Amino acid sequence: MNTHAALLVAVMALVTVLLRFLPFLLFRKQTPPYVAYLGEVLPPAVIAMLVVYCLKDTVFTRAPFGLPEILASLAVVLLHAWKRNMLLSILSGTILYMLLIQLVF
Repeated sequence: MNTHAALLVAVMALVTVLLRFLPFLLFRKQTPPYVAYLGEVLPPAVIAMLVVYCLKDTVFTRAPFGLPEILASLAVVLLHAWKRNMLLSILSGTILYMLLIQLVF
């Protein structure tokens, strides 16, 4: 059983490493324009999809009327506009949201 688990981990590690290095092996000389374009547009698109996913079940028609979600989202936007640190913004918004739903609402 331990040999099987070790083999699985080794194969997963190899696939992960290959996937990480494959773009560098394929595009040694110059990055194609479509790959550069995807590198620019995909991160904001993924963040937008995550925001939609996180807020999709918010109920605005009954108490607390989405107030924890709105306050936490506003905190993330304002903190990110101020500090330009995505990790700090998301972590702070998550902590604020959890405090709001556990202690206030």
